[in-house]
Amino acid sequence: MRGSDDDNDDDDKAECCHRFRGKKRSKAAAAEMGSQEEVAIEHQAYARIGLLGNPSDVYFGRTISFSLGNFWASVRLEPSDDLIIRPHPTHDLISFTSIHHLVSRLQSEGYYGGVRLLMAICKLFYKYCTDNKIELKEGNFTLSYDTNIPHQTGLSGSSAIVCAALNCLLDFYRIRHLVKVEIRPEMILSAETELGIVAGLQDRVAQVYGGLVYMDFSKEYMDKLGYGMYTMMDIGLLPPLYLIYAENPSDSGKVHSTVRQRWLEGDEFIISSMEEVAELALEGRKALLEKDYAELADLMNRNFELRRKMFGDDVLGSLNIQMVEVARSVGAASKFTGSGGAVVAFCPDGPDQAKLLEEACEKAGFIVQQAIIVPPVLNDEELKTVSI
Repeated sequence: MRGSDDDNDDDDKAECCHRFRGKKRSKAAAAEMGSQEEVAIEHQAYARIGLLGNPSDVYFGRTISFSLGNFWASVRLEPSDDLIIRPHPTHDLISFTSIHHLVSRLQSEGYYGGVRLLMAICKLFYKYCTDNKIELKEGNFTLSYDTNIPHQTGLSGSSAIVCAALNCLLDFYRIRHLVKVEIRPEMILSAETELGIVAGLQDRVAQVYGGLVYMDFSKEYMDKLGYGMYTMMDIGLLPPLYLIYAENPSDSGKVHSTVRQRWLEGDEFIISSMEEVAELALEGRKALLEKDYAELADLMNRNFELRRKMFGDDVLGSLNIQMVEVARSVGAASKFTGSGGAVVAFCPDGPDQAKLLEEACEKAGFIVQQAIIVPPVLNDEELKTVSI
C-alpha cells in the first residue's frame, strides 16, 4: 500500500477486498444448505482514478486507471428467509424535516440512492446466470450497503456499490469460478445502464481488478470478445499522487453528452482528438515502466487539454477547471479523475511542491489528500486466469 491519509484511521480496510463473518442458523436450515454453516458475506470496492486516456474507453480507446483506497463502498449479504434490499439510512432518505430539507437534498444528492443499484445488479446477475445456464442454489438474503465515496466527484461511487454487491452474489451462490473476471465489468456496467447511467468500462475494470490496470478497448477486442484487453501493472511504478476535490462539486453526469453524439456522427475533430487521448495511455504505460515521471506529468496535462478542447469550458464547469488550475499554479500536473468533480495531481518536484499544492488547495477551498493505491483485489485462482 502506497501513500497516507491523515484523515483516515481505517487504512487497514484498504488492505483487503473482502471478509466473511460467521452467523449460525437453525439445524434445519444448515441441513438444507448442504450441512454448511451459513455466513454473512461482506465485500468492499474502492473508488477509482483515471490516470490517463479517459474518456477514450467509451470510444474504443485505451486508459490507465488505479483503485483508490481513500474511499470505498461496502455491501453486506446476510442469509434471510425473504430476499430484502435494505435502504441506507442516509443515502436512501425518505423522511425529511421539511419540504425545504427535501428539496435541498434532491438538489445536492439527486433522486436516487443505492437501493436501485442493488436491485439492478441482482436482476442482471440472474439474467446472466440464466442465459449461461448457471444453476443457482436455493436460499434468500438481505443486501445492505454503506459508502464514504464523496458524491458527484467522478470517483465511481455508483459502480463501487454494484461491484461490491456482485462479489457478494458470486460468493453466496458459490459460482465465482464460473464467471470470468473479464466479464464482470460488463455485468456491472449493464446494471448501471439499466438505470440510465451513462459510463464506460474503465471504472468497473479498475474496481474488479484493483491495483493499477492498463486497458485496451480497441474495436477488434470489443467486437470479438465483448470486453477489452486488461493488463495489470505493478503499483510500485506509480509516484506519489494527490486527489483534489470540492465538497460541493458539479454534476459529472453531463460531460459525455454532446461529444458522444458528434463522435457517432463522424465528427473528424472529435474522432482524431479521442484517438490522441487514447494514445496518451499507451505512451503513459511506457513512461511508467521506465519511471519517466517528467513524461508522465506532460501526458497528464495533455490529457486535460484535449478533453477541454473537445468538451468546452461550459460543459466541464468552472469549479472543475479551477481545481486543475490551482494545481498547475504550483507547477503540478493535473487532470480529471473521471468526468469531473475531482482532480488527480502529480508533483514532479517532490515534497516541497506537494506542500505548496496543499496550501494552494486550502486557500481555494478544496480538499486535498495523498492517494492511497490499492493492490490487486483478485484472489490467486482469479489471477491465474487474467493477463498480468
